[in-house]
Amino acid sequence: MSTLDEADRREYYRIEDTIALDIQPLSGPAATGQEVLQDTSPLFNLLSELHLSEFESQHLLRQISERDRNTAAYLKVLNKRIDLLGQVVALTVLGQIGAPQPVIISEGGIDFQHPTPIAADSRLAVKLVLMPQALGLLLRARVTHCDAKGTGFDIGTEFEHLTDAQRQLLARYILQRQAQERRLAREHTESGN
Repeated sequence: MSTLDEADRREYYRIEDTIALDIQPLSGPAATGQEVLQDTSPLFNLLSELHLSEFESQHLLRQISERDRNTAAYLKVLNKRIDLLGQVVALTVLGQIGAPQPVIISEGGIDFQHPTPIAADSRLAVKLVLMPQALGLLLRARVTHCDAKGTGFDIGTEFEHLTDAQRQLLARYILQRQAQERRLAREHTESGN
């Protein structure tokens, strides 16, 4: 039987992906709070801030581009350099989080495999490093289901209290991955003819 949570989560486009993922249980005030989570790793927090600040400044770059194309072009080059530095930081953070693992992700939540069960309605801190954009996000999630699967458990979660910037960064990543999948499928079809 389908629950309301499952129906709500279906409104988002879901992709299969391989990402670096770290799951930590939340308890006490952290489990019920709505403030943005901070990680204990300064590098991970730096990675998150790089993308959030880039997202927040996009409208300014568009305004500059309308007035002065040379300045806008220069700022885009600087932004590219910062993105490359972000990728270096992401590679370092990946070493701290662990090997990437397969997941199903959407704007609404993430499903992943876990070696131990996690009770439904538990609150989690979900740390994601999405490549190749080197996007680091630390999000709150509520466990929607935990089902035994093979030697582990299939855990489904729903994100909670995302900021607008977090939601839009996640949506942009998913759309880029979807476009990449379509392009690869089209190239495969064209090469097969």
